[in-house]
Amino acid sequence: MSMARAILGDRSLPAGFNHPHASEEARAIAEAGLILRVQVGSGVHGTSISGQDDRDEMGICLEPREFVTGLARVPRGIDGEAEVEFEQYQRHTVWDKPGGLANRSGAGDLDVVIYSARKWCRLALAGNPTVLLALFVPDEEVVFRNEVGAELVDNAHRFVSKLAAARFLGYLQSQKSAMLGESGAHTNRPELVAVHGYDTKFAMHALRLGIQGVELLGTGRITLPVPEPDLSFLRSVRRGEVSLPEVLKALDASEAELAAAEADAAVPDEPDREWVDDWLHRSHLAYWETS
Repeated sequence: MSMARAILGDRSLPAGFNHPHASEEARAIAEAGLILRVQVGSGVHGTSISGQDDRDEMGICLEPREFVTGLARVPRGIDGEAEVEFEQYQRHTVWDKPGGLANRSGAGDLDVVIYSARKWCRLALAGNPTVLLALFVPDEEVVFRNEVGAELVDNAHRFVSKLAAARFLGYLQSQKSAMLGESGAHTNRPELVAVHGYDTKFAMHALRLGIQGVELLGTGRITLPVPEPDLSFLRSVRRGEVSLPEVLKALDASEAELAAAEADAAVPDEPDREWVDDWLHRSHLAYWETS
């Protein structure tokens, strides 16, 4: 396996906004400490539909010492008098349009979240499918990656364990519930339901999670974009070319495959928390010495 290389691309982020995790102070922390920033949405999976998708990006940053060893906090948004702990900088460019925070992202919009390294590691060690994805993004979808981020990517296997099985299954079932518009689930897309009878994007992502969860448990890695023949099937679902009964049948099979993959997993029972703890310690100390 080739070693990850530094890709010193764009580290600038959209300006702050009146959102709890979008203060200018949080943006400055995220930009200055950035170690990794990648595309994580439909584009990196290969399932995007031209003219329909926003761009989703995720990143990781190191924090200044006062936020790790002290009690420093950041304002709660650009107009907020209250303060919050710095855990992430979150910004959707669609908020700049009339309607603000109530807007749903669409074609041409950017949704970006930059996690503190400590929060990202906690989520990744627990097997969170969304954050683990950042470790497997191909170079052409990397916006920024320095040497510290490259070391993290080279040690992706340290984060992978059987704990991911329950997380992938839970995310799959959440997307399935949203697809069906069940009470308490994420709001589905009425325009897709009106045309196809169900939310085809939620359906596609639910099936994708099953595919990627099985691969991760069996190999310790996720291939991006999704390989064929699964990719063509996912794109067919996304376009509404697969009936709801067929999708539900495929989802039942996917859930069963995930359960079987957990039982036969080739990955460790637990992640390598000792290595992760050491990486966090070393990386922060080195960052503080140079900042």
